[in-house]
Amino acid sequence: MSMPSRFFTSLILLSIALATAFFTGNHFMSLYEREPVVKGPGVTRVGKLSDYFPKIKNTVADTNVYFLEGSEPGATVVVFGGIHSIETAGMMSAVLLVENAVVKTGRLIVVPHSNESAFTHNAPSEGYPSRFTVKTSWGSRRFRYGDRLTNPVHQWPDPEIYVHYPSGDLQADFEVRNLDRAFPGRPDGGYTERVAYALTELVRKENAAMTLDLHEARPMNPIVNCIIANERAAEIAAMAVMDLGMQGIKMRLEPSPKKLRGMTHRELGDHTQTLAMLMETPSPAMDKLHGRADESLILTGKDEFFRSADHRRLLYAAYGQNGYPLEERVGRHLASVTVLIQLLAEVHSDQKVEVENIPEYKALQENGIGSFLRMPQKD
Repeated sequence: MSMPSRFFTSLILLSIALATAFFTGNHFMSLYEREPVVKGPGVTRVGKLSDYFPKIKNTVADTNVYFLEGSEPGATVVVFGGIHSIETAGMMSAVLLVENAVVKTGRLIVVPHSNESAFTHNAPSEGYPSRFTVKTSWGSRRFRYGDRLTNPVHQWPDPEIYVHYPSGDLQADFEVRNLDRAFPGRPDGGYTERVAYALTELVRKENAAMTLDLHEARPMNPIVNCIIANERAAEIAAMAVMDLGMQGIKMRLEPSPKKLRGMTHRELGDHTQTLAMLMETPSPAMDKLHGRADESLILTGKDEFFRSADHRRLLYAAYGQNGYPLEERVGRHLASVTVLIQLLAEVHSDQKVEVENIPEYKALQENGIGSFLRMPQKD
C-alpha cells in the first residue's frame, strides 16, 4: 500500500472512531437526563433528598422527593420506587402516585428514583435497552431502564468482600453497590451507603408511620408476588394479603429475614419508628431465562421461554396467556399500597392517612398505564 493510500485509510478509520465515540458518548450522557415526573393535583411541594443529608447536594444522588399533603392532619406514609432501577414496576407505580393521588388526611411522600445513579447505566453484556416507551392518548413518555446496582463510575472499586454496616454481615463484593443491601447507611460511607443514609434520615425526620418499598423479582425466584414485612409490620401485612386475596390479587406474606442485612424492610424497621414493608412483582426481563431483551419484554412480560418454563412448573408466579404485563405488575403494587394505607388506621387508630385517585388494578388492566400518565409541560 502506497503512503497516500495508508494516509487516507488511517484518516477514514480515525473518522469512524471519532464518530463512534461521539455518538456513543452522547448516548451514555443522555442517561443522566432525568425523565420528567409531572406534579399531579395532589402534589403540594417538591423537595430534594439532600434536604435530609446535605453532603449529597449537587451530586447525582440528589433526587426529587414529592410531598402530597392533606388538609386534615394525620400520619405519614413514605413510598420508595427505583431502589433498583431495573425493577420497572416499582418506579412506574411511584410515578403514577405522584401524577394521580390526592391526599385528604395525613401525608404521602414519594421518591420515584431512589438511586439515581442506577438509572445512568445498564448491566454489561445483557443487551438491555436503555429506555422504554409508554404510549398515551396524547403521545408517549420515555423512561430510563437502568441497572440493579449503582453505576461504578460513582462508586469504585468493589471490595473483595462487602461488609455491611453496622451489622458486620459479610456479602458478595458487588452488593456494596446494591442500595437494598446498604441500609441504614452511614454518612461517611461510599456513594450507596450515603444514599441509604439520606433515605433513612427522610423516614426518621418525617416520622413516617409506614414505609413501602416497591420492587420486582425474577419469576424463578420464590420471593415474588409477595409482601415482605418486618415483624413489627407483620400484622398489617397479613391483613393486606387477605384483603388483596378477596379482590382476586394473590400476594403472599414473607417474613423479613433477620440474618440478611441491609434491606429496607429489615433495617428501617429496626432503626426507625416506621412499619417497613417491601413488595415484589415478577419481571421476566430480570431473569436469565428470557430471550431477546427489548422494550416489548419490559412492557408485556411475554416470552416463549417463560411459557415453556411455566408448563414445566419452574416459575413461582403463574404465567397466564397475557404474560406479566407492566399494567398487571403496577396494578399489584398500587393495589397493595392502597390496602396498606387503608389498614394503617385500622391497626393503629392514631395514624390515619386518606388517599384518593390511586389508579385501580382493574382500570390499569382495561385502560393501560398511559391513560394515567400526564403530559409534561414544555419549557
